[in-house]
Amino acid sequence: MNFIEIEKNTEKNIEKQKIEIVERKGLGHPDYIADSIAEKFSINLSKYYIENFQKILHHNVDKLEVIGGESQPKFNGGKITKPITVLFSGRATGIVDGKNIPLKEIAEKSAKTWIKNNIRFLDPESIRYLFETNAGSVNLIDAFNRNGKPGSNDTSFAVGYYPFSILENIVLRTENYLNSNEFKSKFQFSGEDIKIMGVRIKNKIKITVAMAIIDRFIASENDYFSKKEEMSQEINRYILNLKESLESENNMEKGRSLEIKVNNMDKKGRGINGCYLTVTGLSAESGDDGAVGRGNRVNGLISPNRPMTLEAAAGKNPVNHIGKIYSLVSFDLSKRIYENFSIKNQIKIVGRIGNDLSKPLALSFLAEEKVDGDKKREITKFINEELSHISSITEKIIEEKLSVC
Repeated sequence: MNFIEIEKNTEKNIEKQKIEIVERKGLGHPDYIADSIAEKFSINLSKYYIENFQKILHHNVDKLEVIGGESQPKFNGGKITKPITVLFSGRATGIVDGKNIPLKEIAEKSAKTWIKNNIRFLDPESIRYLFETNAGSVNLIDAFNRNGKPGSNDTSFAVGYYPFSILENIVLRTENYLNSNEFKSKFQFSGEDIKIMGVRIKNKIKITVAMAIIDRFIASENDYFSKKEEMSQEINRYILNLKESLESENNMEKGRSLEIKVNNMDKKGRGINGCYLTVTGLSAESGDDGAVGRGNRVNGLISPNRPMTLEAAAGKNPVNHIGKIYSLVSFDLSKRIYENFSIKNQIKIVGRIGNDLSKPLALSFLAEEKVDGDKKREITKFINEELSHISSITEKIIEEKLSVC
């Protein structure tokens, strides 16, 4: 049995806090790209290990950077003058019984495949790839096989919660919509690099959208502001309808005002300098860098009003990296408890290096209502049962059923 403490959460409900802040770095943001490529590298490396050695070998390829290039955007289309660079670092098993594992090839193929499938106007062959992934620590490699099962590779903690607040839902779903095929078919000039900041000040919701615009579809300054206005109207429509729908679902009054700004630095009369124009739809083409761990948590959000871990999950191995696994488990477990017991909750899990992942040092379950007697015993049993087959999460990660950003 694990040490599980169930108690009432004494923090003020997120919807009743006077100021709430939520951020999401979207599909084409340099930090999101870094997380995604690192995770794709880990997944493909894991598949190679399984195919060739019947098990996943030690690796943590999370030390990855996207180094911005240089560009010259112009109306009707500019050019890239210095390529974006992807720097692979971290650690991975590269030799087994004298056989070299093609780490560099797996890394580059992972990056090119992800870019091809997600970024419409960036040629993956135009990127410069630097590879500095080396062999891992002997002690950490040993932890993979100690006592017949993998022991936790670190001493770390994770936090999860469910359900999301109205503002969290607005920020997450809006970015997903703006990078959907539906939206891109309507507004082909909209780039994938999108960042959304949501702020609620009492009953006033303020949304700021930063979206790179692709220059080849823009003929002039007037054309830019005309197309931006059309796009902004669609964004306003979507967010307003979403807000009202979420308020109805949560039985909340529809009294919250809404203010939305798109590319707030734009300024008419300054020509191209007053427009957010890019060649590829990415800020990374011109000096904006990215790194694993600087973006969204595994729930897809940066939410400072909630307890958070700073653990970088992307690129970490899916077998015994406690920070990655507990981060995913905490959010999944919190959601499943809400769905089964209708209790809004927050979960914190902490584990110790070398220990069995299914037996954390402690698990804190904070409920937004008092939980006693049979209900407490039912939840405790449910948590223990879920932790007992925690290793099943490895397969879900490799099959890309769980997102880390």
